[in-house]
Amino acid sequence: MTEQAMNQEAGHPAIGGGLLVVAQWEAKAEEVDRVAEILRGFLPQAQREPGVKLFLISRAKDNPAQFLFYELFRDEDAFRAHQESAHFKSYIAEQALPLLTRRERAQYALL
Repeated sequence: MTEQAMNQEAGHPAIGGGLLVVAQWEAKAEEVDRVAEILRGFLPQAQREPGVKLFLISRAKDNPAQFLFYELFRDEDAFRAHQESAHFKSYIAEQALPLLTRRERAQYALL
């Protein structure tokens, strides 16, 4: 069985399998509110993508410059489609990324 097939079968019974992506961002001090505004515009569109099972963005209580993304996609193809979407390219790649001091991402397979 391929790793992708195992990822699709594994997981919580209510959720099923999928590809989990966790990202951490830190915005430049002078751009914190602008990044939050960009993400507020981006989030509803990302949540409506057909391959998205769950998409959450949160902001650290003790450091408003830090953002945490918790994204669950149906599979790798859905994640690729997400990154190719017009809203990802506009909001994230063009607008938000230049305003960051740090961006880290990791991918996980559900058990």
